Amino acid sequence: YDPTVDGCDGCSSRSFSAGASDNGAVFDLMIGKRRLRVDVARFALDAARRSRADAERILLSQLKQLYAQAAMSKATLVFAQETAASTAETFRLIDIRYRAGALSEADSARAETAKLEAEQAVSSARQVFAVAKAQLAFLLGARRGPVSDFDVDEGTLTFSVPAGVAASPEELYGLAEKNRPDLAAARAQAEGARAALALARRQRIPDTSLSVQYAQTGSGQSALQPPTLTAGLSFNLPVFYQQKGEIVRAEANLRTQQLSFEKAEAQVVSDVTGSRSAYRAAPERVERMEGRLLDRARRARDLVKLQYEKGAASLLEMLDSERTWIAANAEYRQNLTDYWTALFQLEQAVSQELRK
Repeated sequence: YDPTVDGCDGCSSRSFSAGASDNGAVFDLMIGKRRLRVDVARFALDAARRSRADAERILLSQLKQLYAQAAMSKATLVFAQETAASTAETFRLIDIRYRAGALSEADSARAETAKLEAEQAVSSARQVFAVAKAQLAFLLGARRGPVSDFDVDEGTLTFSVPAGVAASPEELYGLAEKNRPDLAAARAQAEGARAALALARRQRIPDTSLSVQYAQTGSGQSALQPPTLTAGLSFNLPVFYQQKGEIVRAEANLRTQQLSFEKAEAQVVSDVTGSRSAYRAAPERVERMEGRLLDRARRARDLVKLQYEKGAASLLEMLDSERTWIAANAEYRQNLTDYWTALFQLEQAVSQELRK
């Protein structure tokens, strides 16, 4: 072929070729493979987001509980300092009377022991408060270097019973099922496994690609190849490989995810039941303390102290009433800490703020 010879005006030796293929996109769209792939990815993304939200739920509850412990530790420290100041003043007065010969050395020793015990309590309370603040700072993100000193407002944890906790167990279970991100994550994983099984079964249909091609070599009557347009359909015949292994694996994964979802449901019921049971007894103890017990213990201490000053009570009786007052306050702080901890755990169980 020589396009330069006479009688071949317009002839050319150039070769042209162009082709296009959909790589199976049209067929995947028609039989639903693309939709199933999107569903698998969407459920996986939703499960990841829910898992992150569940981590935040647990971390927030831990932060609240640590804050309650730090606040109660500060209140305990303040009370211990007040007690230490009171016992120090008592010892000072008793020591004066002892030096004047009005009291025995045994009485002075008892008063000094009470003073030293109060100072020990201050040191212990100060240490507990410092540790609680360090743990609180860690959860707040202080990772490097010394932590700047900060204070904790214990007034924010004044005893009060939220109206939200008066809900029935069924209502609390409903809140948990609606709000718990770990349950939603397990549900999304189960749905993703179901979509993955449908995709594995759909993969038995071979991928089919559509193609079109245009080719031309030379031009004119003596062209080596005239203009040619071809269309094609290509796929693999599923003769020896029919996705059986992938289908069995997807079925096993679906069963696993369904069991995980059922376990998550059982865990929700267990968390709500346990935290609600722990919370129900907590307010009664605090109310009893604030309603009568603390006042009676303080009143008894004041009366015995007055009687001692007038000579109608012994030093042992006064020190015993002081210890009773201190023990009642320590029990009150612990009951208040238990109350707020139980409330925060119940909020964690239902994944909702109950203090409205």
